[in-house]
Amino acid sequence: MKYALAVIDIGMTNKKVAVYDDTLHQLSAEYCNFPPELIDGLETHNLAGMESWFIEKLADAAKHFPVKAITITTHGATFVCVGKDAKPVVPCVYYTYEPGEDFHRRFYEQFGAPEALQQQTGTPAFKSMINPAQGIFFIKEIYPEYFAKTTHLLWYPQYWGFRFTGKTGSEGTYMGCHTYMWNQLENKLSSVAHGLGVDTLIPEQLGNSWDILGTITGVLAEKTGLSPDTIVTMGIHDSNSSLLPYFAKKGEIGFVLNSTGTWCVIMNPVKKYGFSENELGKVVFFNISAFRKPVKTAIFLGGQEFETWSKVLMNIHQRKDIPGYNAALYFEILKESQAFLMPELTPGSGQFPLSKARIIENGRNYIFAEIADKNNIPPVFKDYEKGIALLRISLVLQTLTALERAGLERGAEVFTEGGFRKDTAYNTLLSSALPDNRVFLTDIAEATAFGAAMTAKMAITSEKLSELAGDFDIEYKEVPKSDESLLGNYRSNWLKYTG
Repeated sequence: MKYALAVIDIGMTNKKVAVYDDTLHQLSAEYCNFPPELIDGLETHNLAGMESWFIEKLADAAKHFPVKAITITTHGATFVCVGKDAKPVVPCVYYTYEPGEDFHRRFYEQFGAPEALQQQTGTPAFKSMINPAQGIFFIKEIYPEYFAKTTHLLWYPQYWGFRFTGKTGSEGTYMGCHTYMWNQLENKLSSVAHGLGVDTLIPEQLGNSWDILGTITGVLAEKTGLSPDTIVTMGIHDSNSSLLPYFAKKGEIGFVLNSTGTWCVIMNPVKKYGFSENELGKVVFFNISAFRKPVKTAIFLGGQEFETWSKVLMNIHQRKDIPGYNAALYFEILKESQAFLMPELTPGSGQFPLSKARIIENGRNYIFAEIADKNNIPPVFKDYEKGIALLRISLVLQTLTALERAGLERGAEVFTEGGFRKDTAYNTLLSSALPDNRVFLTDIAEATAFGAAMTAKMAITSEKLSELAGDFDIEYKEVPKSDESLLGNYRSNWLKYTG
C-alpha cells in the first residue's frame, strides 16, 4: 500500500470515518450518531462534538495507515456561517425545521415565484428548509446580530474542509443541490443569492470535487499525527458522490440510479438541462454532477416512511421481525384494491406534497396519528404481514412516480442500491412494474463514501475517473419480473387519493 485515503461521510443520522487504500479497498470504518443540540427550541447540528470525534478517528487512522488525503462528503441543504475567529457565529439549524406557511409566503414574495425559481435554479419548492436559501433567510430573521458577524458562508463539505485547512472554497455538486443559490441557465450565482446579500460571503468560483482545497493545518497535524502535507479535497454532495462509481463503469448517461435510504434519491444523468411545463411545480429538480452535467432528480423520504410505519405495526403487534415476500398476499391486496397507505409523513418532502399520511380502507380514512396511538386501527393493520405488504406497495408506487418525474426512458437500466437493496418484495414489485426497463441490484453498500474516496485518489494521482474503473468491480444482479399486472389498476386507484 503506497498510501491511504480518509473519508469523512456525514449523514443526517450517522457520521462515518472510513479509510481506503490506494486501490480503493476499504480498510476500516467507524460510525457515530450525534443527537441534535436544542438551541432556542431549534434542533441544531453539534458541530463541536462532531469535530472532536473526527479528529479522534483521524488520529486513530494515522496510527495504522499512511493517510495522504482527506475528503468530505455530506448530506445536502446545510451551510455554516463562519466569523473572523474561523468558528461558527450562528447555530447550524436542521433543515427539517418547518417555519410555517407565512415564512414560505414571505420568502417567495421577496425572491420570486416558485415556478420561476425552479426554472432558473433547478430547485423545486420544498417545505421545511430543504432549500438552503430559505435556511439563510430564516437565520437572518432569527439571529440578525449573529449573522452580521459572518465573514464566510460555507456549504457543509467546504465548512469541514475549512476547519481542516483554513482555506475557503465552493464546489459545483453542493452549490447546485436544490439550494436556490445557483442560476443553472446562466452558470452564476442566482438572483436569490444576491437578494439575500450573501453573494460576497460565498466563494463564487466553483472548484471540482477532486480539487485540492489545501493541506491540513499545523494544529490538526499535531492533534492527529498526520503529516502536515496531508491534502484535503474540495468535498462533494453525498448523492452526487454515489453516482461516481457508476460513471466510472457505465459512462455519464444511459442509466438511472435509485439510491435508497432515509431519502430515496432517483438520479437520471441527462444531456440537457430544462423542465417541461407540466414539471414546474412538481418535486423534480436538477443536481449538478461532479462533471458539471445535469442530473434530473426526484426524491422522497422512503426510508423514513418505512421505518416509521413499520414501528407502528411492531408496536401494535409486539413484533420486531420484517416478513419476507409472500407473492400470494401481495396479489390479494392488489386484486382487492381496497386498502391504500398514503404519503407523506413529512409534508412537502416528496412527490405528493398534498397527500396526508393515512390509510384508506374501503373508502374510510384512518389518520396516521390515530393509528400510532392505537386509537383507530384500520382492519388491514390488524394483520401484521398485510400491513407491511401495504407499506411496501406504497413505497414502490412512490418510486414509480419519482422515476417518471426524473425522466426514466424506455430501455434505460435502473440500478437500486442502499437500504432497499435487500427487500425482495420492493424490488420484485418495482421490476415488474417496469416492463421496458431492466432493474438491477448492485453490491456497492456504501457508494457515497466510495465515490468520495475516488475523488481523493483523483486528487493524488491526477487520474481521470474512468481510469479508476479497473480498481473495483460492481456486481449487477438483475431482478426478475413476475406477473404483477394488477399493480397498474391498483396504482390508478391509489393515485386518486394523493391530492
